Amino acid sequence: MAITATKNDSVLLNADNNVSYDLVETDVQIITSGRRRIPAHSGILASASPVLTNIIEKPMEIHGGSSKRVIKILGVPCDAVSVFVKFLYSPSLTEEEMEKYGIHLLALSHVYMVTQLKQRCTKGVGERVTTENVVDVLQLARLCDAPDLCLKCMRLIHSKFKTVEQTEGWMFLQEHDPFLELDILQFIDEAESRKKRRRRHKREQNLYMQLSEAMECIEHICTEGCKLVGPSSNLDNNKSTSQVKTGPCSAFSTCYGLQLLIRHFAVCKKRVDGKGCLRCKRMIQLLRLHSSICDQSESCRVPLCRQFKKKGEKDKKMVEDTKWKVLVRRVASAKAMSSLSQSKKKKTQVFLNEEAEDFIRIRNKLI
Repeated sequence: MAITATKNDSVLLNADNNVSYDLVETDVQIITSGRRRIPAHSGILASASPVLTNIIEKPMEIHGGSSKRVIKILGVPCDAVSVFVKFLYSPSLTEEEMEKYGIHLLALSHVYMVTQLKQRCTKGVGERVTTENVVDVLQLARLCDAPDLCLKCMRLIHSKFKTVEQTEGWMFLQEHDPFLELDILQFIDEAESRKKRRRRHKREQNLYMQLSEAMECIEHICTEGCKLVGPSSNLDNNKSTSQVKTGPCSAFSTCYGLQLLIRHFAVCKKRVDGKGCLRCKRMIQLLRLHSSICDQSESCRVPLCRQFKKKGEKDKKMVEDTKWKVLVRRVASAKAMSSLSQSKKKKTQVFLNEEAEDFIRIRNKLI
């Protein structure tokens, strides 16, 4: 839609469907920086902008005998003012208009409190922001109270800081607005700190999941037996050793590593001689951790489970060890989450198997 002035000082609105509306009796003239005069209707302007409403309601000063109110919109290109007035009549913008005048329209929409236009411009300018103009757009976004656009600019500066640092906008910012520069540097520092915390949290969660997996493997090895080691009580007198369940569990690499660690723990001479062995200490820590998590210590077949339980009840220092309690709680939580995930997978697999069987049964009946 376009706005043009006619000879009799009326306004001609050309809509997208090529139908023209000749709105007569314009009572406002908008003057731009280039002294262009755009005729308009006070009723339409007032309904679109509360700021224009206040201007229109003020007592009018008559200059040169003209009865029309004059509103000056200066500081932006004339064509940008024309697009702005056109939007007040019909809220629509083309991609070309947004490309050319998006920044100017954002400023006008903020000054004259045209919310719909401001939302459109915030989104449109944000989609077109580059490393070359990001500093300028950020300054405008702060002045125009556009937090979403500010955040987008900040993130772009953070991700492309080395490139932005070489632009004229950044150099100008360093000389004339050190407070904004400080805000940007603080944002980058906080973003890097958050990234480090997320990475550390992810590493910790992976560690807890690995320990949870190790606990399951220890229980699996000591109750069912797995490949290399396992309890002799798993054998039945009426069955041969070939009938014992010896297949590896789903976490084969963890299970195999624990098997080797258990075999070493059983024959290690350094541990027996009291000289100390790092691998044996690691095994003892795993057994202690299992004992802290295990809720079936009376029937548990994991070695030293009951002994660690009794020792933990007597030893106050072990109970009051905050770091150990946190480790136990988080590993137990990871184990519970893992069990829930596996349970969901099994239910889903059972459901899919049942669906497949029903499909095959129906297909056979039809054949």
